[in-house]
Amino acid sequence: MSQEMKDSMMGAIENVIDPELGIDIVNLGLVYDVELDEDGTAKVTMTLTSMGCPMGPQIVGNIKQELMELPEVKDVDVNIVWNPPWSKDNMSRYAKMALGVR
Repeated sequence: MSQEMKDSMMGAIENVIDPELGIDIVNLGLVYDVELDEDGTAKVTMTLTSMGCPMGPQIVGNIKQELMELPEVKDVDVNIVWNPPWSKDNMSRYAKMALGVR
């Protein structure tokens, strides 16, 4: 997969906003990796801010919706992992400023 395709996929996922925090999941540091296989299946490895996150299914649905807009993507597989665990250190400078986190 080209860096351009990876950037396109991450750009699409940036449209997915965490409903509780109001910041996109890429800047929150929730997305660890994206891949696109030869069959057109997008594979997203990500985490959530907490194991009991009630917004998880909505976020996954929004990721699928955004990635399916890309013509190269035929299917989407979202893999939620808990290791490494998410922390505020994963957040971009933008997200930290928006949320007032130091």
